[in-house]
Amino acid sequence: MDDKHLDSLLPPLRLDRRGFLTAAASAAAGAGFCLAAGPVMAQTVIKTDAKGLTAGWVEIPAAGGNMRAYRAQPEKGTHLPTVLVMAEIFGLHEYIQDICRRLAHRGYLAIAPDVFARQGDPTKYTEIAKLQADIISKIPDAQVIGDLDATAKWAAGHNGDANKLGIIGFCWGGRFVWLYSAHNPKLKAGAAFYGPLRGKRDDTLRPKFPVDITADMHAPVRGAYGAEDTGITQDDVAAMRDALAKGSASAKASVIDVYQGAGHAFHADYRPSYRKEQAEQAWDRMLQWFSQHNLGVSKHK
Repeated sequence: MDDKHLDSLLPPLRLDRRGFLTAAASAAAGAGFCLAAGPVMAQTVIKTDAKGLTAGWVEIPAAGGNMRAYRAQPEKGTHLPTVLVMAEIFGLHEYIQDICRRLAHRGYLAIAPDVFARQGDPTKYTEIAKLQADIISKIPDAQVIGDLDATAKWAAGHNGDANKLGIIGFCWGGRFVWLYSAHNPKLKAGAAFYGPLRGKRDDTLRPKFPVDITADMHAPVRGAYGAEDTGITQDDVAAMRDALAKGSASAKASVIDVYQGAGHAFHADYRPSYRKEQAEQAWDRMLQWFSQHNLGVSKHK
């Protein structure tokens, strides 16, 4: 589904937390968007405190100027395994910040870059069609990849270990987990939560999708996808598995888990789509995956 088609399917509704999410979920997921509420509405079920952590906003030198990022890490320790955290389209709201704190309590330096900053602040929008037109549709993949490189470099200079680098992403951000695996040879592992696998290519903005880059993957990725996701279908999953089987050694080592009884955004604990059992299993598998691939933290539930 292309962006123009998405616009035609989305009614001019305001976000009302429930009605909007229900009305637009299927259309947006097909275009690689993860619907979210704004910052006021992002009321997470899981609330992770910052006790024992250094957590908050930092500034990262990036192309065109400093870029803000939300960082959480243990108060003590150096050479920490680092996880880049890629947000959904609504930016660095409370759910994404909480993800960083959850990882920090496991011993990681977790950092979520504001890759939207040059185009605007997604957390200020209440209409998804306007957000898509103003910000999301204008973000080039190359810009995001460059920002991830800048974030990894910053982390390596601030108690992170450049040789223990991972990435996790959700929906729109999950797509970049796959793409970054084909970009950074230092990456050890990735975890993609329902990131789009196929879509309409654009030579300027989105030249490739995950199904196109498996031959170039440097690190294995573990994907978490819902069996009932109507946007990222099981046909998409089958196509990706086929591409992985024909790809690099890291591609062949990658795994895609499909969760029965779950649709899109089943890990997003501030949304009606949240499925506790499947979300916890996917999270546990992610922690084990990172530990398995030399990211240095062995503790997991």
